[in-house]
Amino acid sequence: MVTHLQIELEKLNNVIIKIGNLAENQVAESLKALLSEPIVGKEVKKTEEKIDKLDIKIDEICQSIFALQQPVASDLRFIMASMQISNEIERIGDLAISVIKRAKNINDKHELIVKFEIADLARDLELIIAKSNESFLTRSENVIGEVFVLNNTIQNKSENAIHGIISEMKSNSKAVVSGTNLVIVLKHLERISQHCTNIAEDVHFMVNAKIIKHEKYQEKKIEE
Repeated sequence: MVTHLQIELEKLNNVIIKIGNLAENQVAESLKALLSEPIVGKEVKKTEEKIDKLDIKIDEICQSIFALQQPVASDLRFIMASMQISNEIERIGDLAISVIKRAKNINDKHELIVKFEIADLARDLELIIAKSNESFLTRSENVIGEVFVLNNTIQNKSENAIHGIISEMKSNSKAVVSGTNLVIVLKHLERISQHCTNIAEDVHFMVNAKIIKHEKYQEKKIEE
């Protein structure tokens, strides 16, 4: 017989999957805006509102379980991780909106995007949020590891691009405004990547009952 607790936990699991998919779509839209593709502003706003509502719903489900049920240790880890993941996803959605707004202020961005290979970084970012969602779905150690590796790649690519853009601004005053806005966008993308990594860390905690940062995880994998 399925218990009320099991029903609530399944409901929580499904809402986390749904909010993760919405955030993935939101990031994809923000990257379209950055790469000069047309976007539908109203749809982006609707997605943001859906994410906010689901974030509240997740809090309500978790509070209900704590108040009315008696979850065991593994369930408690799932609930705690879900609350953290919801928080990370809400922040990802906010950052995606910030990217869209900032991208509007980057003139002649195509030249900068091509020169500093921003499209390549954008593909990595789409992949990392998909992988962070996959890590929750599968609870796979391999997928968690892939998220950590992607985060390092994104951070390195972004920092290299930022150094290049700053050098460009020093030698070409016309690039200062667009370059500054693009640097801010890249910092937003770095933060999105880090939030995805935090989600993978939360899944690792949920599965293994151990809090681990991705740097320590990678050191452990090297030692093995």
